[in-house]
Amino acid sequence: VKLVESGGGLAQPGGSLTLSCAASGFTFNKYDMSWARQTPGKGLEWVSGIYASGGGITYADSVKGRFTISRDNAKDMLTLQMNNLQPEDMARYFCVRAYGTPYIEYADRGQGTQVTVSS
Repeated sequence: VKLVESGGGLAQPGGSLTLSCAASGFTFNKYDMSWARQTPGKGLEWVSGIYASGGGITYADSVKGRFTISRDNAKDMLTLQMNNLQPEDMARYFCVRAYGTPYIEYADRGQGTQVTVSS
């Protein structure tokens, strides 16, 4: 299993970033997936999930209306569009091969990509 996140970086408050996750080593279209994030000293926080079919999309209340998860099963890609970024969104973001808590704690995930929100 290999999950490689990209697209992180520096954004200003109110700005946008798009995260991508390239999956390989497993049959991507058979797995529900999530994005999760972590800040130093804190546990993994689930952000959003999507079923293997592309349905069943849900979001944490903290990002609802601002973030959009999607997947392309033909390209084995998971994406997170993040709009109206806020300082509290600053974290390392992970692509996780699981849906929701507590499952994301024990699932395969990538190395993550850092998102910094600062003016």
